[in-house]
Amino acid sequence: MSRSLPDPRERFLNGILPENPVYRQVLGMCPSLAVTNTMEGAITMAGAVLFVLVCSNVLISLIRGLLKPHLRILVFTLTIATFVTIADRLLAAYLYDMSKQLGPYIPLIIVNCVIIARIEVCGSKQGPLAAAADALGQSLGFGLGLAGIATVREILGFGTWFGRWLGWRVIPDTSPALWDEWVVMILPPGAFLTLGVLMGAINWIQAIRRQRARQAT
Repeated sequence: MSRSLPDPRERFLNGILPENPVYRQVLGMCPSLAVTNTMEGAITMAGAVLFVLVCSNVLISLIRGLLKPHLRILVFTLTIATFVTIADRLLAAYLYDMSKQLGPYIPLIIVNCVIIARIEVCGSKQGPLAAAADALGQSLGFGLGLAGIATVREILGFGTWFGRWLGWRVIPDTSPALWDEWVVMILPPGAFLTLGVLMGAINWIQAIRRQRARQAT
C-alpha cells in the first residue's frame, strides 16, 4: 500500500519540534555536546549546518532521478563534503577566531547524522521545494536544540550569555569580578547533564499533552 510523503509545509514544521534532531531523533550529538559551552559557538555551528543541509538536500533532490542505489551513499557523502569544505573555508576567511575555536568540529559536519539522514529520507525522494523546506525546518530545530543547551551551560558556567554579563545574579552573592565559574558546566559532563535534563523535560511535557489529549477524546 502506497503512503504519501509529507508536503513542504509538514516537512518544515515537523523538523522544528515533532522531529527535532536533537531532542526527538537524538542525532547530531557530537556538535550538540562539544560546541555548546558558549552561544557564539552553538549559533555558528547551527549556521554551518544550515548551509550544508540546505545546499546538499536541494542538490540531491535535483539529481535524484540519476542516483543509482549502490552509489547513492557515495554521492551523498561527496556532496556533503563539498559544501562542508566551502563552509569551513568561509569561516576561516571571515570568522577566523571562531573557526579556530570550533576546530575540527566544522569538518566533522561531513559525518553529521542529521544531514545524511535528511538526504536519505527527503532529498532523494522528493522535489526541491520539499527538500528545501525539510532542510530549513531540521536546521531550525537543530539550532534551537543547540541554543537551548548552550544557554544553560554558558549562564551556569560563565555567568554570561553571548559573552555578555547578564546584569543579574544566577548564583547569589556573586558579581562579574567575583564570579566563580561552575567549571563542570563548560566541560563535557555539563553537556551530558544539560542534554539529559532538557530531553527529560521535553518528554515529560509531551507525555502530559498526550495524556490530556486521550482524556479529551
